[in-house]
Amino acid sequence: MIKFEEALEIVQNAARLTMSTEQVNFTESVGKVIASDVYSDINMPPFDKSAMDGYACRRKDIYNDLKVIEVLPAGSVPKFKVGVNECTKIMTGAIIPEGADCVLMIEHTKEIEKGVVRFLNESTNTNICYFAEDIKKGDLVLEKGTLIKPQHIAVMASVGCVKPVVYCSPKVGIVSTGDELVEPADLPEKSQIRNSNGYQLIAQAERAGAIPGYLGIAGDSEDATYNIIKKALEENDIVLLTGGVSMGDFDFVPEIMIKAGVDIKFRSIAVQPGKPTIFGTYNNNKFIFGLPGNPVSSYTQFELLVRPLISCLMNKTDVAGKIKLPMGKEYKRRKSVRKSFIPINIVDGKVYPVEYHGSAHIHSYVFADGIVAVEIGREKLEAGELVDVRQI
Repeated sequence: MIKFEEALEIVQNAARLTMSTEQVNFTESVGKVIASDVYSDINMPPFDKSAMDGYACRRKDIYNDLKVIEVLPAGSVPKFKVGVNECTKIMTGAIIPEGADCVLMIEHTKEIEKGVVRFLNESTNTNICYFAEDIKKGDLVLEKGTLIKPQHIAVMASVGCVKPVVYCSPKVGIVSTGDELVEPADLPEKSQIRNSNGYQLIAQAERAGAIPGYLGIAGDSEDATYNIIKKALEENDIVLLTGGVSMGDFDFVPEIMIKAGVDIKFRSIAVQPGKPTIFGTYNNNKFIFGLPGNPVSSYTQFELLVRPLISCLMNKTDVAGKIKLPMGKEYKRRKSVRKSFIPINIVDGKVYPVEYHGSAHIHSYVFADGIVAVEIGREKLEAGELVDVRQI
């Protein structure tokens, strides 16, 4: 049994190579990671433009009555130069006409007669977005390694990057083990339970940016387990198995992994939940986890170990949100020989443990905002103590 920090280091060091790259349509790139820098092919703004609807004029004339010489919508080119005591009625985004150096907000003006306006305020801002003040042609706008979010789509659209080069998403094969499992659509008979882990892991893998693939349920048979593991390793970059990794008579997953050619790196971790977590590599470029069958254990160890592996393969930092907040009340536990991860709520900026009955109590996570670690040797967290919250 090794400490969690050692396990995480082993997992991250195993991912020495990143995924290959591909070009995708930028509209389908959210959640992927940019594999090459993106530069602007234009200046932005491409011309001096009005920041609002109003009247473009010379600042020195703003206290005089101004004759409207033109109405200029966005997308049109000015026909006239603005002269003394003249103005152009201008819409947001339109080109500032020659001669004008400010825009009077339309709500700060009054039409005193047809075609003549008067400024009502004491002063005005320029209200002009200047040529190339945001981005100059050739500027770096998105760095390699950026995790693409919706705001980055707007940036790519504005600079014409419609086919970005991104890291491929790893394929994750998901297998549940155990004769007691039935699929969610089936009504369990006596001694059976529905397979929740498999579908939970599918959702977690998808959220992490991977491409999940469900291979079904492997019964408690060595041959069936061997065959499904070999198939999963051949077709995927990462394989996740749940169940069959503890010390029961039918928990033979570790031995089957070895038979299938897996180099096991560790077999258990000093954590709670998730102690019987196994990790190994296959052909030095594929990875396999044996996760515990209890749903909270599999959920937690995915977030703590599998998600960082996916991040490494996609050349991104782990994006699981972490914030430091004070405990709202004292938390105690009976044993401190393992690092413990507990579900918590955040209320008014403070952390409160969620009622939690153990690693089978996945319903406790329905109400959780995150998880908090309690280190080995510590039996309690004090009220007011700052803790690291991993948001989920």
